[in-house]
Amino acid sequence: MTGKPILYYFNGRGRMESIRRLLAAAGVQFEEEFLETREQYEKLLQDGSLLYQQEPMVETDGMKLVQTRAILNYITAKHNLFGKDLKERAYIDMYVEGTTDLMGNIRVQHKLFPEEKEKNLALIVERATTRYFPVCERVLKNPGQDFLLGNQLTWADVQLIEAILMAEEKAPMVLSHFPLLQAFKARISNVPAIKKFLQPGSQRKPPPNENFVATANRV
Repeated sequence: MTGKPILYYFNGRGRMESIRRLLAAAGVQFEEEFLETREQYEKLLQDGSLLYQQEPMVETDGMKLVQTRAILNYITAKHNLFGKDLKERAYIDMYVEGTTDLMGNIRVQHKLFPEEKEKNLALIVERATTRYFPVCERVLKNPGQDFLLGNQLTWADVQLIEAILMAEEKAPMVLSHFPLLQAFKARISNVPAIKKFLQPGSQRKPPPNENFVATANRV
């Protein structure tokens, strides 16, 4: 054991990408065990590693953590990305849940039939530009508000930059009417740990393709 967290998932984004990004933002190095065969998955089941027979799973600090939100909560609390008090944590939770909803709309795009993709893309743009991004734009209007909570980087910021980048992959002009979010994107993308994760050759995964879907279905 190296002492680094070990991430068990497919070699692709899915529900693990938010975990990868949060670990990277916290400056934590991690290793990955990619699930490529049914036998690997069955071994995890037999070992009792998957509490609910589902992945992703993260092995860290003597635990085998499952359920995406539980994993993210643990990383956030351990690395002081939850704000300074309960009130800030409540705001972080609200911002995270909102961007998670948007990311869910984006994440299913690659699974849809061609005739459904155009309709879902319109839904992504509509919800991003009328429901989710306007909230963040208003928050960032507050004086000295470089991040969603003042000048402190939190989980909410890491989740928001992921949602922005995912949305721009589908609709490059989605931020055209949100100047403060454009500035936020540039600012967060230059935080050293996040900038490193966004560079080619990092553990960041590309958008899902047919191979990723086929592997997940096979496993």
